[in-house]
Amino acid sequence: MNLNNIQNIYFVGIGGIGMSALARYFLANNKHVAGYDKTPTEITEALSSLGVHVHFNDAVEAVQKPFLNPETTLVVYTPAIPKNHTELNYFLNNNFKVLKRSQVLGLITENTFCLAVAGTHGKTTTSSILGHLLHECNVEVTAFLGGVTENYNSNLILKGTEVSVVEADEFDRSFLTLSPNLACVTSMDADHLDIYGEADALKQSFIDFTKRLKPNGKLFVKNGLPLDGITYGIEDDADYSVQNIKITNGTYVFDVKTPKITITNIAFNLPGRHNLSNALVALVMAIEYGCSYEQLAKALASFKGVKRRFSYHIKTDNLVFIDDYAHHPEEINAVHQAVREMYPNKKVLAVFQPHLYSRTRDFIDDFALSLSKFDELLLLDIYPARELPIEGVTSSWLLSKITNKNKQLVSKQALLQKINESNAHVILTIGAGDIGEQVKLIKKSLSVES
Repeated sequence: MNLNNIQNIYFVGIGGIGMSALARYFLANNKHVAGYDKTPTEITEALSSLGVHVHFNDAVEAVQKPFLNPETTLVVYTPAIPKNHTELNYFLNNNFKVLKRSQVLGLITENTFCLAVAGTHGKTTTSSILGHLLHECNVEVTAFLGGVTENYNSNLILKGTEVSVVEADEFDRSFLTLSPNLACVTSMDADHLDIYGEADALKQSFIDFTKRLKPNGKLFVKNGLPLDGITYGIEDDADYSVQNIKITNGTYVFDVKTPKITITNIAFNLPGRHNLSNALVALVMAIEYGCSYEQLAKALASFKGVKRRFSYHIKTDNLVFIDDYAHHPEEINAVHQAVREMYPNKKVLAVFQPHLYSRTRDFIDDFALSLSKFDELLLLDIYPARELPIEGVTSSWLLSKITNKNKQLVSKQALLQKINESNAHVILTIGAGDIGEQVKLIKKSLSVES
């Protein structure tokens, strides 16, 4: 398909973080863009402010007339859309060109020098750092991101079309539509078992992804993963490694050992060893692309982070409020490590909203272990996303397995009161559902109380 011949792009699920990045991209390339989503959000409001028509009722008659021409319209959808969706089925049954988001991403990037970031954790932060590094090194880059970067206040970095940075998403095997020049794999922990069935099938999909590299392509692998490639790690014997880590006023300062030289006194402002690992592989990929060490060190120090990735909303001597997207036990462990490293001996309250019934069921004991590490826990009901309830899988079941005695199940209506009753120094909101929508309310409530 030649995207140059398409005038109209219609998105079914336009409010998704990856979908909205594509919408912004096509809008910047003078296409007519519109779409549907289930509910209004900050993302849909931002798109509307750019002139994108977004509606929230699943009805063909709500679609603007120019987008109902199959000759001039491409329809893009996300796998999170249910199979009985009225609009999507209309497009499928009436000779429209209908592609998944990942297929469109593959078409856009196939004629670029593509850098792809894969892994069950760390994709968004790593790709955001990488996009920022290349942008600051004056590379003609477009970066499609799964989060809103603080530096650009956007999930799209648009500086040129020669180079692309993409998240290689394992969900629904989406990453098998990509053909990158450089790729990394940050992690391969079991996840999305509702799609894969078992961990071995997920592992095989990562192996299949590594075979998608273009001729003479390079693969970068976190040390210890069962893949062949150039290795990177923290304080170990990898090909590229972080050494001599210090924390100065909340900032990591460290050296990077490369196969050729050691780069000294690099600064990075995001807390947590997991973020240090993400920064390292982004640096490595930018080095291998051809950026200079000096430019990269300066660019990394100026990276401000990604919204909902260890995002500070209150940071005072008496109170800290942090919001994070963590929705897998290993991600919660990483957040816990970061907060304990930055705030040793301080009382920490975690507010967690589980995401998906199937993920809660598949990792129930691991979630219990991760959440038990916090001093105090408030647990919200499971956010269903694309799923129907599974009998017996509830937040009450998860709560019963958590060993922390200072725990309770709360409703969204009672959440602010329960948070304000706590005497914790650090408050964390964690989860990938709509808990992010509560952050402004929590911040306002805590500011009033303090």
